[in-house]
Amino acid sequence: MTLKQLEAFVKIANNKSFTLAAKELFITQPTVSAYINNLEEELGVRLFDRTTKEVRLSEEGDSIYFYAKEMLELADKIQSSFSVEEDENKLRQVVISTSSIPGQFLVPEILSAFKKKFPEVDFKVRETDSEGVVEDITNHMADIGLAGTEISTNKCNFIPFYDDELILVTENSEKYRKIKETATNLDWIKNEDFIMRESGSGTRREAVKLLESHGISQNELKISATFGKTVTVVKSVVNGLGIAMMSRLAVTGEIERGELLEFKLSKDGGYRKLYMVTEKKNRVSEGCKDIMGIVAKLYKVNIKEL
Repeated sequence: MTLKQLEAFVKIANNKSFTLAAKELFITQPTVSAYINNLEEELGVRLFDRTTKEVRLSEEGDSIYFYAKEMLELADKIQSSFSVEEDENKLRQVVISTSSIPGQFLVPEILSAFKKKFPEVDFKVRETDSEGVVEDITNHMADIGLAGTEISTNKCNFIPFYDDELILVTENSEKYRKIKETATNLDWIKNEDFIMRESGSGTRREAVKLLESHGISQNELKISATFGKTVTVVKSVVNGLGIAMMSRLAVTGEIERGELLEFKLSKDGGYRKLYMVTEKKNRVSEGCKDIMGIVAKLYKVNIKEL
């Protein structure tokens, strides 16, 4: 086998497309197909399951993906060690898949610290929801994921690193100021229009769990709107469209400016964990280890996987 064959294999796996892989490698699609055919023949396995809609790694292809990627990274390290001039196109790249809350409010701090320690490493951020993070990790689209909830899967490790408070927020109106002064429980929210994130959102999953722990089921809520973006939910509440459960990280500014009122779920508040997500089946990449080390230092957590 050759490095060109392995590079084509990894590119196809990442893009789920022979065509896109060929474009990234600046070669023709027939050449890419020839690389894979020869590699499959040499290994005696089928590396991809092909349909009219997409290309996915076969079980055998999935089992060797990490090793192929690791071999390419080692080849790059050898080449860079003997390069007189730094080639920007050969910078090591770390890909992070993140759901909205850690992506918007923690990733900038993480990447700032990361860049100071590893200035020679490039990074790419893929924004999705918590379910999308798991898909990116299991499909080898990212080195590490950051998610707002733990998804049931036997393919990923979920490593808690941050305690995120979820609070109920409303517009700052006389009606809700009076409720804040007089309400002794949360039953009043059953009569209010409730705004939710999309079904794959970690914030939504954890909000539903917290409300249920206080005796309020999702079926009792009058869900008036569902949005995919955190900022849309926040602006909708500010403008009186309804009330919502939000991460404190997402609404600190609006609360401080008096645009929103906050309601704690209890005296001690309601918290959920934010997680780093890694692939369970294969060893973590060097890029994943680098990010985990930065996160451990920033948020003072002990990560046994390191």
